[in-house]
Amino acid sequence: MAGLSTLILLLCAAKDVMPSSSHWKPTWPSYRVPVILPQSTLNLDKPQFDAEARLEVMSPCGPACHKSSPLPTYEEVKNYLSYETLYANGSLTETEVGIYILSNSGDGSQGKSRTKRQIYGYDSRFSIFGKDFLLNYPFSTSVKLSTGCTGTLVAEKHVLTAAHCIHDGKSYVKGAQKLRVGFLKPKLKDGSKGANVTNSAMPEKMKFQWIRVKRTHVPKGWIKGNANDIGMDYDYALLELKKPHKRKFMKIGVSPPARHLPGGRIHFSGYDNDRPGNLVYRFCDVKDETYDLLYQQCDAQPGASGSGVYVRMWKRQNHKWERKIIGIFSGHQWVDMNGTPQDFNVAVRITPLKYAQICYWIKGNYLDCREG
Repeated sequence: MAGLSTLILLLCAAKDVMPSSSHWKPTWPSYRVPVILPQSTLNLDKPQFDAEARLEVMSPCGPACHKSSPLPTYEEVKNYLSYETLYANGSLTETEVGIYILSNSGDGSQGKSRTKRQIYGYDSRFSIFGKDFLLNYPFSTSVKLSTGCTGTLVAEKHVLTAAHCIHDGKSYVKGAQKLRVGFLKPKLKDGSKGANVTNSAMPEKMKFQWIRVKRTHVPKGWIKGNANDIGMDYDYALLELKKPHKRKFMKIGVSPPARHLPGGRIHFSGYDNDRPGNLVYRFCDVKDETYDLLYQQCDAQPGASGSGVYVRMWKRQNHKWERKIIGIFSGHQWVDMNGTPQDFNVAVRITPLKYAQICYWIKGNYLDCREG
């Protein structure tokens, strides 16, 4: 019973302080974030890198299915949040974690015809053209993975993406050891490389400049689960680049309840593979949610997996508007809704526990991860 009560405390650590109903600005809540710290690290055998990269994840377990699932035990949560780290030289480690709460004083159907459909009626996606947009925030935070997915810049050297872009749940995908991240850059005419160029050498098209990944973190909840069970809840990964990217990045934040999102909407940009070479932006309403997932019908295609889902809200402490990533676009679900199949696109929510984990991966110090 002690473990269950601790778990309930963990799940309630997201007790937020929302503005009063009379406050007209959608405001970022304040959260009490738990602490996740490494306890022990074990060297594993080098992986085979024999899995095929999947650009989308499909699951028939929808909102009702997830909501009816029993709460995991405290030990199960620790197990899910333990993680593997893959290094560029092919070595692999597994890290067990401890979870702590500090007080403020301590500071559906399987038909083949369904596998590609992620467009709902009129295609509402927008291709982003022109360097004035592509190279400016927030679109400049979207990057392309060499495995075919999308990622989002979340720190000077870190990229957030979906775990299934790296690992299929059983094995690391081909290309994961030599994983690269692509940044759109202006392609200059006449081979000019300098900043001071004549009009004839002005940028005309865009191209990708690639940076190698130094190491990758994937939670054990994804590796030990599967898309039909607990795994989709943990479909996220963090990549550390070998060198800084020198672009403005987007901070991560704890996902507020859907009813508190501005207009009930989310936004994300990705490299959908039906529009090769284009960055595609979209927004849509959230249709449903569980503790770990957001269900929506944003138009998307494979390749957009791993995109950072973000919203823009008022940051009361700083007196300014701020965008934060609150989820990671994962894939597609066919759901049996009262005997009628219905489809959703799904994003993994950044819960207080996931925020604590991802933030620690980035910062390396839990004291920098106390406010979500």
